[in-house]
Amino acid sequence: MNKHIAVYISNKDHKQDFIERIQRGIVLSDFSKPKAALFSEITINKLIQEERIHGVSNVVTPTGNSLEKSSQGERKKALLNHIISQNPEAIIVDNVFGNLDIEAQSQITQTLNELSDRVRILQITKRQDDILSFIDQVYHLEGNELIEFKKEEDTEIKKEAFVVELPKAYRPISERINPIVKFTNVSVDYRERPILNNINWEIRKGQFWQLMGPNGSGKSTILSMIFGDNPKAFGQDIVLFGVKKGSGESVWEIKQKIGYFSSDMLHGFTRLDSIGNMVVSGFFDTIGLYKTPTNEQIKIAQHWLRVLDMFDIRKQDFLSLSKGYQSLVLIARAMVKHPPLLILDEPTNGLDDTDVRLFTQLINKIASETETAILYVSHRKEAGLNPDLVYQLTPHETGSIGQVMD
Repeated sequence: MNKHIAVYISNKDHKQDFIERIQRGIVLSDFSKPKAALFSEITINKLIQEERIHGVSNVVTPTGNSLEKSSQGERKKALLNHIISQNPEAIIVDNVFGNLDIEAQSQITQTLNELSDRVRILQITKRQDDILSFIDQVYHLEGNELIEFKKEEDTEIKKEAFVVELPKAYRPISERINPIVKFTNVSVDYRERPILNNINWEIRKGQFWQLMGPNGSGKSTILSMIFGDNPKAFGQDIVLFGVKKGSGESVWEIKQKIGYFSSDMLHGFTRLDSIGNMVVSGFFDTIGLYKTPTNEQIKIAQHWLRVLDMFDIRKQDFLSLSKGYQSLVLIARAMVKHPPLLILDEPTNGLDDTDVRLFTQLINKIASETETAILYVSHRKEAGLNPDLVYQLTPHETGSIGQVMD
């Protein structure tokens, strides 16, 4: 085999089992333990567990923080530096760009390019566009076999999905309020470190926004002031759904008006709930169904299941679905109450190319057929997903400033 290899996988493949087979020398033995180091969230999660048990870690982040309290970008940089210091013969690189901003992606790409002159690299990726430029040979999995992959083999029919029209609004909330979110001269600092500086931004009914900015620029802070209970939001001039933040509304009242989906949610569901119950639970913002839904709510949930073409499998366990289809169900769960605002927080992280095409079609359908405003937070610009507006955060010493981009 050639020096540098990529294995292009899908969410139908069992990635962790495949990595274990590599490490045990069953497949691609040149990348088995202890020859090869594993650059992966799998390794990071193990190191975080060790931190919790022992209180220390051998892996030091650029800022000196623990791995658990560091951003994804800091964790990945720290792990890669640690791996390089061990002088491995080879490196297995898994989901190299997940949750990284553009600058961090560029830095890690440059580091791996330099390493490729002296270290064998095996890349495992679910996204064709992420395959590193120095890779010599690309394979894909068929069962347990590695088969040479050529881009032109990607012949899956990209037919239009979700042909059923979306259900009508369920008791629309705040339908006359516009804008639904408004920040006026909002500045935030943590422990005297400026995060946001004089943010002025409004989201109006039906708009499709992408919020962008490098790691640490304040995207999560903005989201937590809209969707969460961030104490930094109180005393600020922030108006949500016509009510000034801190004037008496509860977090629960705000969350009733917001649909929310994050790729991190896919790790948080362990209950054996059915697909149908998962969708209808969106009316109650619960994990699992503890209340009896009304006939109207059941009909709307069933309509969404038909949109997803999952009505016939509605009694199947949610956890039996692939990550891509779990994502679609959770988006439907977020949308059943027809919220004025849908927040999508790094929604495509961990999805494969096929899943992303389905996700894109569903979000475009929601954008075109409903009055729900969409706030899409991601470093990626997915092909075919076209937000109307981009709000860009740019870090400065005095805190990140925001700008509406064309």
